[in-house]
Amino acid sequence: MMRQALVVGGGIGGLAAALSASRAGWDVRLYERAPAFGEVGAGIQLGPNVVRVLHGWGLEAGLARVAAFPDRLQVRDALSGQVLGVLPLGERAVQTYGAPYATIARADLHGLLLDAVQARANVWLNLSSAVAQFTDNGSVVTIKTTEGLEVEGDALVGADGLWSRVREQLLNDGPPRVTGHLAYRAMLPQAGLPERLRSQQVTAWLGPRLHVVQYPVRGGDWLNVVAIVHGQVERDLQSWDHAAHAAGLQAALAHTAAPLRELIDAVTACGEAPGDAAAVGWRLWPLCDRPPMRGAHQQAQGLVALLGDAAHPMRPYLAQGAGMAIEDAAELGRALGQALDPAFEVPALLQRYALRRWQRNARVQARSLRNGQIFHADGALRWARNASLQLLGEKVLDLPWLYGDKPEQA
Repeated sequence: MMRQALVVGGGIGGLAAALSASRAGWDVRLYERAPAFGEVGAGIQLGPNVVRVLHGWGLEAGLARVAAFPDRLQVRDALSGQVLGVLPLGERAVQTYGAPYATIARADLHGLLLDAVQARANVWLNLSSAVAQFTDNGSVVTIKTTEGLEVEGDALVGADGLWSRVREQLLNDGPPRVTGHLAYRAMLPQAGLPERLRSQQVTAWLGPRLHVVQYPVRGGDWLNVVAIVHGQVERDLQSWDHAAHAAGLQAALAHTAAPLRELIDAVTACGEAPGDAAAVGWRLWPLCDRPPMRGAHQQAQGLVALLGDAAHPMRPYLAQGAGMAIEDAAELGRALGQALDPAFEVPALLQRYALRRWQRNARVQARSLRNGQIFHADGALRWARNASLQLLGEKVLDLPWLYGDKPEQA
């Protein structure tokens, strides 16, 4: 029996959902409100837990072509520049968790998933198609676009991001909360940097009310830099202009160690260099999230499931936002695969999907919140953090509960 899934949202989560559902034997119709597929942002870190899923979908070779695979992660004090702790990655991650730790440009991951989806004969992609509302009558779910088009399906997947219209109708629980944190992101060819600032590892600089993360992308040829500081914006976040000047960031980091300031200044200079179309200069994102999930009802109800940021937007302090969306998609595919048997009802299987996902997502959300407090600590907490990293190092930085929780492949 052929079933049809309706997926709202064409970002990383939506494409992952479409790929997983199509692999499970469903027809998929995806609706993206933008006139073209694309991905804003800069880089993403993918733990072994996520890379395993991508490999299971047959994307290992494609990932190897566009990602970087750092050999280690190091943590440094942003004020003193001192190295506090190191976690070996590279071959150790493969041996321990069955897959490497990868770093990748968001656009490259999005493109990898888009190519895979476009190669599927049972997926139809619809651009310039904003979904205004849905109706779930228990037997079929119907979406209605802003242009008045109505489409019926056997399941609806809301993967429409932080400001999800599907979530708004399903849960009616208000907008995301503003965190008071601002993320400056930039990405540029490493060839444009002084050699001493080029890097093939992940480095996290931790300082009072701020931190900076840098890592290679695009096979190691590019460097991604993310700086997060405390601050607010006074404009509508949904229509926010992401263009940013570096003056505010440089002021926030004025008291940090010389090597970190040099990196920020060099990234700024490369991004502002006349005629350098390759470099992506600083872009600014006010960060929003939601409290950790409280139950399966926040991930699925009836014939409607939520996925990724539509279900569990989180702060980026565990580097798992995109990862949890991809894990969601893998679990969703397993549930939908069972629904091809008429003995299984779709609502029950979507509920099983939600039951299998919400607690893990809640744990990642909570750990991300906790990490933000630790990363940005001052005073006695900063001293204790540094001492713990120096004493325990790898034991503190490794995350077996996260990286070793192996989702089965759809």
